[in-house]
Amino acid sequence: MDAPTTTPRDRRSTRWDEHRRTRREQLVQATLAAVGKHGAGVGMDEIAAEAGTSKTVVYRHFTDRNELYVAVCTRVAEQLTRKLREAVGSSGHPREMVAAAVDTYLHFLEADPEVYRFVVSHQLPTDGEDPLTSLSDLVGDELGQMVAAALRRAGQDTAAAVPWGHSVIGGIRAAADWWLRADRPMPRSQLAASLTDLAWAGLGGVVTPHTPLEDR
Repeated sequence: MDAPTTTPRDRRSTRWDEHRRTRREQLVQATLAAVGKHGAGVGMDEIAAEAGTSKTVVYRHFTDRNELYVAVCTRVAEQLTRKLREAVGSSGHPREMVAAAVDTYLHFLEADPEVYRFVVSHQLPTDGEDPLTSLSDLVGDELGQMVAAALRRAGQDTAAAVPWGHSVIGGIRAAADWWLRADRPMPRSQLAASLTDLAWAGLGGVVTPHTPLEDR
């Protein structure tokens, strides 16, 4: 029996797929702009107005507010991840890499506090995936890989590298959330330096070779 053949998709269908992707991107961008204007509590009417359309059209491309929220969070996560990777890659010294990651994260919050509030304040259904949690996991994994590389250079066991990475990222995120809620009671540079010192107080002793006392 002859193998079944795959029928090529109609070009009109392909063009519609591209149109949907483009329109969804435009609506995500409009949502970010609306959040910037109206704050984290922005409503769907305001989002639709920013996009120059109606809620009916928005729901034609996103089944509900949760799906739009996930799309916005995914965009934010992609942008922040790219900046963090660039920052961490700007130096080969572990402490400077941690400092760059901390400052980049805080700069993101300071530059777009309402966008950050929008991302962290929305509650997804229990079966939904939180893009920000996924982002924290991704950054924790990357920091863990950095720690593992430093441990290997120091001739030490790398087994604890990943949990250490996630521990550092979790602490930074908690402190950053407090800083934003408290209306930034200290300059970003001061908070970044303090968090870097704290993180490095734990990591510095395990990611650099131990120097014998007689050589100090």
